[in-house]
Order: sequence, then C-alpha cells, then structure tokens
Amino acid sequence: MATLVSLRRLVNSVAAVAFYQPTGSEAEEYHKWYYNTFVWQKTSWLGVTTWKSVSDMWNYQEIIADLKPSLIIEFGTNQGGSALFFATIMKRLGQPFKVLSVDISHKHLDPAARRDPDIEFIESSSTRPEIAEQIQRLKSEYPGKIFAILDSDHSMDHVLAEMKLLRPLLSSGDYLLVEDSTVNGHPVLPGWGPGPYEAVEAYEQQFPDDYTHDVERENKFGFTFAPYGFLIRN
Repeated sequence: MATLVSLRRLVNSVAAVAFYQPTGSEAEEYHKWYYNTFVWQKTSWLGVTTWKSVSDMWNYQEIIADLKPSLIIEFGTNQGGSALFFATIMKRLGQPFKVLSVDISHKHLDPAARRDPDIEFIESSSTRPEIAEQIQRLKSEYPGKIFAILDSDHSMDHVLAEMKLLRPLLSSGDYLLVEDSTVNGHPVLPGWGPGPYEAVEAYEQQFPDDYTHDVERENKFGFTFAPYGFLIRN
C-alpha cells in the first residue's frame, strides 16, 4: 500500500510539473504586487529596516559568498539595514573587510547599524570627489575584490555620475549592482522618468566594454529590483 501511495504521488508530481506550467506573466505581476504594496518597506535585518526585495538580499549574499570581496561600497544608506546585512555576511566569511555606506543624510540611520565597527558611514553626496578618494584609501587598506551597490538618488543623471565615479575604482571581476532600475516602467512607476535602467543604457553607450551582464543571477528568482543592473567588471 505504501508503495502504491508513493507511486501515485510520483505520477501526480510529474503530471503537475508537466501540465501546471506558468503562463509567463507571473513574475512581472508579483513584482508589481511586491512593489506597490510597499511590503519591501516592512522588511528588516536584525531589527533594522532594510528597503530591499528579500529575494535580492538572498541573491546578494550568494554573490558575496562567491566573490569574497574585501570592500563593499553602498551608495544609499537609509536606515542602515542593508549595510548591517552586508557586514553580517562578511563577518561569517572571516576575512578582513570594510563596508562603506554613503548617504546625503543620516538622519534616519538606526543606532544599531551605526554601532557596527566594520561599517563606515559617510554623510555626503555619493558623487563628490572626496568619496572617490576615500574609496581609493580603503582599497589600499582592504585589497581584493569589491562589491558595489547603487541605491541612492534614482535619477538617470545621478546614477550615471555614480557609475562614472566608480569606473576607475573597480577592477576586473568586481561586482556592481544598480538598484531600482525597476522604476520608469521596468515594470513599476511608469511615469517616473529616466532612472537607473536608463543610466545603465547611457553608460554602456559611452563605455560598451566595461561590464558583462550577469543574466543568470538577474533572472534567478524571477524578478528583481535591479533589472539590467547585475554587472561584472570586465
């Protein structure tokens, strides 16, 4: 009897996989639901608010575990949850590292994140020359791979300026994430205007050989807040 039950379950499982296939619109519709319900604003890491897609966060930790960077650069701190998330992962990897998190204002920064000694918070525009100088200093202190993520001002011009600032600072194999390229109809907030997605397009028109798109990572979980934004430096 147990064998028959197991066989029936196996047949039903195979049939379900064969006949109950997605239509192709599910990921985009879920993306819209996830964004437009603002559930991402109710996400936290160790009690600190983290405005991310949880599937992106899982993807990021996999990338970091593979890359084993010594320096993580975050443009856009907000409350500090993502910086704390990155620092937590890096501690588990067990090598010297620093997380640099930059934001125009730290008035919303959670004290729990601010207290982490492995995170350096800078209150500044991410495109100021002083930020490039600080990254260069940290590179000398923490040599190795870099994981950088852009999540500050989501206008095309600003993100393009951030990408250009990082251009001489990132080396072959380093990883760049351009977040919120989902806005301006990709597929949410269609009236936003040119944003991060268009910034990547504009950058690649000027520097077509700088990056390879990590399409496998981008598509891994069906949707991402960084479409067209998973980039590996050539």
